[in-house]
Amino acid sequence: MEPESLGRFLKARRDRTTPEAAGLLKYATARRVPGLRREEVAQLAGVSVGYYTRLEQDQAGTASRQVLDALARVLGLDPDEVVHLHNLARRSPTSRLARPRPEVPHPRVLALLASLADATPAVILGRRGDVLAWNRVGHTLLAEHIDASAPSESARRPSLPRMFFLDPLTRDLYANWDELARAHVAYLRFTSGKYPSDGRLAELIGELLMRSPEFASLWATGAVADCTVGTMRMRHPTVGELVVDYQVWLQPDSTDHRLELYTPKDAASADALRLLYSQTIAADGGGERSAATPPGRTRRPDRRTALNPRT
Repeated sequence: MEPESLGRFLKARRDRTTPEAAGLLKYATARRVPGLRREEVAQLAGVSVGYYTRLEQDQAGTASRQVLDALARVLGLDPDEVVHLHNLARRSPTSRLARPRPEVPHPRVLALLASLADATPAVILGRRGDVLAWNRVGHTLLAEHIDASAPSESARRPSLPRMFFLDPLTRDLYANWDELARAHVAYLRFTSGKYPSDGRLAELIGELLMRSPEFASLWATGAVADCTVGTMRMRHPTVGELVVDYQVWLQPDSTDHRLELYTPKDAASADALRLLYSQTIAADGGGERSAATPPGRTRRPDRRTALNPRT
């Protein structure tokens, strides 16, 4: 998949911005474009029409921060979209895709995960949504049908985006799948702007576009957002219905990695998590194990290709 360009992003946002939203007078005559005209965006942003046209055609070179901020104001971009706009503007048109080395979680992040103990479900996620590590109850909460030791080997690491869109068991786990799916897609677009040369990320997005009609439909909306907090309404096969909040802790030692924690939304969900914890510990024999290399349950081999990133 070819990375999104600054020009395509500007045109998509121009098409969705109404004259009224931009503060223009509404005229009775019909308009031939769904949103703003190029001339209107250029005038409101204080740049020439020719320069803005070259920006949309990805032929203007580097745009200044002042110009980008003016365009963001005219197009009504939210804070995440502004960050995405600046990320796209920094991308070199001559850059090529590369396959980065497998991600390795920083020892301090692993130590933090271990310090949480198993009573608090938690996972460490890489930049593409790969599970780099999880504690025992984090694994049981999100993916008890997958081998718990899979994150310890880069070739077997579960990919949350793949699981979300390609794994029926993961889809059945979430009562608010549609809401969470939109968040996954918007975050992948946000990440693709930060890492336009990441060949593994481009392959992931391309695969999901081809294999998941739902992903393709959501990707076509152009939504972009960071993903730091939210609510998961779950139908867990072991403990039944529960509602948990997730929150992401960014890591200063490895800015690509995110520690995601899950806390109960109400008393009933807290009881369900305690039950899940006790059953997880009992199933593992109650012994102490490393959060980075937890004990494994036998995983169905026919699911491995769909859920794990390619090497």
